[in-house]
Order: sequence, then structure tokens, then C-alpha cells
Amino acid sequence: MKVLIMSDSHGLTHEISMIADRHKQEVAAMIHCGDSELERNDPHMAEFLAVGGNCDYDSAYPDDIVENISGKRFFVTHGHLYNINMTLMNLTYKSEETGANIICFGHSHAAGSEWIDGKLFINPGSIRQPRGRKEKTYAILEIGNDQLEIIYYDLEGKIVEDLRNAYQIE
Repeated sequence: MKVLIMSDSHGLTHEISMIADRHKQEVAAMIHCGDSELERNDPHMAEFLAVGGNCDYDSAYPDDIVENISGKRFFVTHGHLYNINMTLMNLTYKSEETGANIICFGHSHAAGSEWIDGKLFINPGSIRQPRGRKEKTYAILEIGNDQLEIIYYDLEGKIVEDLRNAYQIE
């Protein structure tokens, strides 16, 4: 089972549609971690579980979403309300409160994943303004029986190999 995760698209529409169309037949869910800068009812956002970021001014977006997908509990937020540029501790506490084992967030525009105390933290980066690398990225999480694999892609759909990670499920 696969889940598409993107964030920080900052007004892009063609790119959101291109990525969604590229992968929608292979994924069970699509997540947007905020700062789309689009209205919640914008057709480009229709297929996404989406949260609001610090650049989203449509109050129809929730700050957080907790969702069960393929037997995993996801916590989705933008990250600005949890001070993610300084620490993941606040997200760790929130994941414990919500029982989430996969935490998806954006805000920093820095792509990466980290396994901390049996929880997977995923930042898909930004498809508009990446930080820390040149590639504009999004991610697909593949959930297997005994492992979670996170694969990052650039806008053209090419795998960004140095970001790819697999984690054993305990």
C-alpha cells in the first residue's frame, strides 16, 4: 500500500495535478501537508487529505488531521504550530497523544525522513522552493508487512536516490 505526500506547493496548480495524475492509480491516499496557498474547495486539492499552513488563509483547512490508512495511524500537520524548525519533540508528544506512528509535516521545505522511537517522521520537502537541495520533491510511502519505505521524487517523477530510506517495523 502506498501513500503520496507533498507539501509547500505555494500556489502551484499544474504541478499538483501532474503529480496526482502520475500516481493516483497506485496510491491509497494523497496527503498535502500545507502551504498550498489554494482554497480548500479548489479542484486541485479535491483528492488530498490537506491541512493548513502558515501561508494558507482558508479557515476550511484543519490545523491537524489524524487518519487511519492501511492499518497505520497518520498524524498530518504543517509544522509551524509545533516549532519543527527547532525540534521534533512537540510532534513526538502530539503523536503520542493521538496514537500516530507515521507523522507527516512540511514547513521547513527540507526533505527527509527519520525513525524515532518506533515512529516515522516524514517531511516531503517542497515542490516549489526546496531548502538544502536543488530538487523540488514530494514523497511516496510504501507500507509493507515488515517495513516502511519512503521514496522521494523530483517534479519529473525521477527517484531522488540519496533520500530513499527503509525502516523495519518493530
